[in-house]
Amino acid sequence: MKTRILITGLAFVSAISFGQKKEIKKAEKAVNSNEYSEAITYLNEAEALLASADNDTKAQFYAVKGQALLGSGGSDYTKLKASADAFSQALKLSPSIEGEITVPLQNLRAALVNSAKKDFEAKQYMTASDKLYSTYMIDEKDMDYLYFAGVYAHNGQDYEKALNYYQILLKSDYTGVTEEYVATNKTTGEVESFDNEKLRDFAVKSGEFIKPEARVLDSKRNDILGNMARIYLQKDETQKAIELLNSARADSPDDVDLMRLEADISNKMGDYDRYDKIMNKIIATDPTNPAIYTNLGVANVELGKTEKAIEYYEKALELDPNYESALINISVAKLSYEDGIRETMNNLGTSRADNVKFDELKKQLNSIYSDAMPYLEKAYTINPSNVGVAQTLMNIYGQLGEDAKFKEMKTKVETLTKQ
Repeated sequence: MKTRILITGLAFVSAISFGQKKEIKKAEKAVNSNEYSEAITYLNEAEALLASADNDTKAQFYAVKGQALLGSGGSDYTKLKASADAFSQALKLSPSIEGEITVPLQNLRAALVNSAKKDFEAKQYMTASDKLYSTYMIDEKDMDYLYFAGVYAHNGQDYEKALNYYQILLKSDYTGVTEEYVATNKTTGEVESFDNEKLRDFAVKSGEFIKPEARVLDSKRNDILGNMARIYLQKDETQKAIELLNSARADSPDDVDLMRLEADISNKMGDYDRYDKIMNKIIATDPTNPAIYTNLGVANVELGKTEKAIEYYEKALELDPNYESALINISVAKLSYEDGIRETMNNLGTSRADNVKFDELKKQLNSIYSDAMPYLEKAYTINPSNVGVAQTLMNIYGQLGEDAKFKEMKTKVETLTKQ
């Protein structure tokens, strides 16, 4: 009797196994015919029986599921992420299956990465970070995606997530040092990079590119350490920030970004003499470069030193009167005094003294607008497609009662925002 029960049990298991594979095969055929909804229906039927399947069958199930979700996903991140999770699961169960899904994996990576780039450009940093993390999870050997997921999370101020990603990178001894294949575009004169050596050589043979080169990209280790130090500084964990900074500077003592970070830490700790020394050292690295002074201006704004920032911007403009970034930043710095004055005006009463005070403050506001306006006008002349500059100029003209200029700039803003 026991033998008969055992045989019956084995037959039942075989039937289940056959049923799983049959539904998976149906789903696979549906995917090949671009019938993705039909494929998902078959997969749902197979999934109920999946617990008793062997790893190869499970891997095949998840591989087909990944393809079905990718095919039906379009730009829907929920489906793209589910596709990435399915492929990741398939590879964990059976690494040898990678050869069968090479093309869909490449398509999924491209979809996620291109979508993340658009999110980044739209300043949707966390969505971009999540998409790149999903890309990384497909194949954890490619850690460049994790690096940029960390950078984007950092930009999105999700510091805990960024720290987690950075720590994984450090534990894995990730450096990001790779060989980049580049060539010069004959039409534009710009140096462009290619995914691999074959693509670059093909572009050169086509006659559209010249000067093929291979460049070694710098290690990202110090960027990771520096970014982590900045996060800890933001979290008021100064000692951790100092430890990471010291580690990074030991490898790159002349790195300007790391010098700026050390200056920020010195300022936060109240060591102003050291802060000034480091700032002077940064300037000495390239004293005629307007970008150095502009970056120092930005750093001082972040530290609440607006007047010092304006001095740096002015120095940058002495070196290059048409340096767009300095023109915009100095106008922003000057306009930053507007908020305090407006707050005071809003808190005034209706007495005669308050009315007199209001008029005085109104004159101060107009003086601020008049002071910032020439920098913005020059920036607009250099780059008339900058919507932010055009909108700010329009508002200033309105505040100063320059009606003709206001109407003209309003028309330009409307044109730019429709593009």
